[in-house]
Amino acid sequence: MTDMSGFSDEALAVFAFAAYHQLTSGQMVKSVVQQDGSGHKASDKAVEELQSRGFVEADGEAIHFTASGEKALQSFISGIRGGLNT
Repeated sequence: MTDMSGFSDEALAVFAFAAYHQLTSGQMVKSVVQQDGSGHKASDKAVEELQSRGFVEADGEAIHFTASGEKALQSFISGIRGGLNT
């Protein structure tokens, strides 16, 4: 599992958003919207944090998970599922 310790809540929220979409659609998520033009926007701090760790690349409109980011997202989802068994 990917070590998610030390991430800010804002960075974890990016993973939570992606996890929500993956869990509800049943399809692997490789990117999420960074800014939708309707007032919903990922934290700049979170994007910078995730970029600095090599988990995402962002272009202002979308946050694209790198291979490491995809692995971290799957680990995050596994953690959610594992937490349901406690």
